[in-house]
This record gives sequence, structure tokens and C-alpha cells, in this order.
Amino acid sequence: MSDLDETQLANLASQIKDWGQTLGFSDVGISDCDLSQYEPDFFDWLEQGRHGTLDYMQRHGTLRTRPAELVPGTVRIISVRINYFDANAYNALQQLHQPEKAYISRYALGKDYHKVLRKRLQKLAKKIAEYAPQLQFRAFTDSAPVLEQAIAAKAGLGFIGKNSLIIHPRAGSWFFLGELYINLPLPVDTTPLPSGCGPCTACLDECPTQAILPNNQIDARRCISYLTIEYDGVIEEALRPLIGNRIYGCDDCQLVCPWNRFAAYSQEGDFTHRHLLDKISLLELFNWDEHTFLNNFEGSPIRRIGYAKWTRNLAIALGNLNQKTTPKSTLTQALNAVNTKINTLGAMVDAHLNWAQQRLNEQLQTTDAQSALTNIGIEVLAPQDIQPFKVRKYHYPKNRGK
Repeated sequence: MSDLDETQLANLASQIKDWGQTLGFSDVGISDCDLSQYEPDFFDWLEQGRHGTLDYMQRHGTLRTRPAELVPGTVRIISVRINYFDANAYNALQQLHQPEKAYISRYALGKDYHKVLRKRLQKLAKKIAEYAPQLQFRAFTDSAPVLEQAIAAKAGLGFIGKNSLIIHPRAGSWFFLGELYINLPLPVDTTPLPSGCGPCTACLDECPTQAILPNNQIDARRCISYLTIEYDGVIEEALRPLIGNRIYGCDDCQLVCPWNRFAAYSQEGDFTHRHLLDKISLLELFNWDEHTFLNNFEGSPIRRIGYAKWTRNLAIALGNLNQKTTPKSTLTQALNAVNTKINTLGAMVDAHLNWAQQRLNEQLQTTDAQSALTNIGIEVLAPQDIQPFKVRKYHYPKNRGK
């Protein structure tokens, strides 16, 4: 129990927000631990099997929805957000709409956010402990059974959008979340933001695999982010063409969200794109050997999926190339590259390599039958002229740095 009186606790809460801003957090909020209003939907989501193969979610039971069970003594949660969208990266829309290019979710272009946020949260906790030596805490960022979106919503950092992400009406959703579970009874932020989605269904309509459900939930079994990052198995053939050139994660629901025209860009050097991942080609990445993969992704969130899944994802993207938008020479290079990796990385990867081989052969046969199309290439449009795949408009942030 805290030795601080109400005035001291209120002063500390105010200072925590100031310290958070100084440490580079975009926003800081404080909530209690009562997540009971979110518990029924969470367990219904699990019961429906919409967590896919993420079995640990069931094993954790109520640890995710009852913070004091995860960290005994917790009475408050400090929730933070930090922007990650790199203003100097190649335009995401242009990359996504060039099939020969590799689309990597914008959050993964730089260093591993887990380490960056955890260190920053540790610094914040150290500042708090100087004021309140009795502090006990644990820091989290997408790394434990924590119901991050619900906590952030209670702390006033935004509302839970239809795509299940936290959205702030003045900051969009291009940010990471982190938490400090603490034992100090700080005053809480009691004015959570109302939902701002209204009748908009852009994210549901644009989702390539229709993974977004009508109740602010995601069916992980269809979600491209889950399939390309968390899922270890053979991806269903019916879903592969829908993945397009997205080889690590997916941002479509954010790119069409109207609130993201207000998104602020990251000021963190750690989130700056590396190795030209913002505009690199599928073939260049596919030709990396495992040593290059491990070396280039040292300190990156991408490294943890491993070389086999990385190759699987790239094989799907190469298999989605077609003669309408890709020159014959590139299709031929893709086929040759795929052939070199068959029977080298196991049956799971081979299932996708063989699929890509068949698809590329079919495209090359079509190209030979239509020789006039052999030298084409997709036109690179200006960002303002690029249309979404399904809905009316993209909402790219407007305070772009270049």
C-alpha cells in the first residue's frame, strides 16, 4: 500500500505524464484494473477459435483480463503510446501497389519495438521510484497476457476501432502501446474517448482476406498479419492469392482509416527503415540466404519468424506475380529462384514453393501465348492517384515529412 496521500498521488500522476512526454511517449494515461466489461467478448473470441493456433491465449485463462492475477499487488496501469510511422520511408501505397515489390508492415521497418518500449518504460519506472521508493512494477509491450487495447482505451489513449486497433481522433493508429503495472493507487483518467468509427466500414471492406468481424474483433485464422508472422504451418491455398505481395504483416485497415490522415510521424531514430525494406523487391529478398537473413534482421522484429517462414511468405508473393503486371523476364527470374529452394527447407516451405512454381509456369505459358505483353511493367502512380483495392479512398497522414 502507498504511503503517499491523495495530493501527493495526484502530483505524481501529473509528473508521470510529463516524464513520459520527456521520454518520447506520444501520450500517457492511467487506468484501474477492472477489465470486466471486456472479459465476455474476449472469452467468446477464444471459444469461437478465432485465435487460430495461439494456444497460449487459452492457457493463460483470466491472467489477460485480470491484471492483479498476472502481477499480484497491481492496482493501477500506466498506459503509453509511441508513434512509429517513418515519414522518410518510401510511400507505403506505392510499395503495396507494385506486385514485384515486397510489402512489409510499417511497424517492422526499423528496430524491434519490444526492446525500445521496454527500455523506455523501465526509465519511466525509475523516475517514479525516485519519488515513490515503495513502487513495485512490471513493464509490458505486446509481450505477455495483457489486454492492451482495453487498457489503453480505459486510460484515454483512444477508442477501440472496428479493426480492433486503438485509434485516437487526433493521432490515428500508427503507434505502439506499452504498459506499467504498478502498486500505487494513482488517480485514474476517467474520461475514455467515445467510439469514433460511426457507420464507416472501410477497414472491414478493404481487408484482403475479410478477417475483420463486425464486433471489433479479428479472426486470426484469416488475418494476413497472423498468417505471415504467427502461423507456422501451410497457409490455405484459397488465402494465398489474397495475400498479394504482403510478406510480413498487413496495414490495409490502417491505410483506409479516415482517422489516420491525422496521424503523427515518429520522432524515434530506432523506427527508421533499414536495409531499404521500405522499397525492396521480392526477388532481392528471396535471394538472401539464411546467413544474410539473420545478419540483416539482427535487432528486428522480423528475425523471430525464422528463415523458413520468411521463405514461405516470399514464395506466396512470387506465386502471385502475373503476366498482366510483370515482365516475362521477371517471371522467369522468379521461377528460377523458386526452383533453387525446393527441397531445401522442409515440407512446409515446399508446399508453397511448389505452388509458386506451378503458378509462375502458368503465367509464363500465358505470356508466351501473348508475346505483346512480354515487356510490360506496372505503372508507378503518384500516391494521390492510387486507389484502394476495394473502398473509395486512402487516408495517408498529411503531415508527411517529404
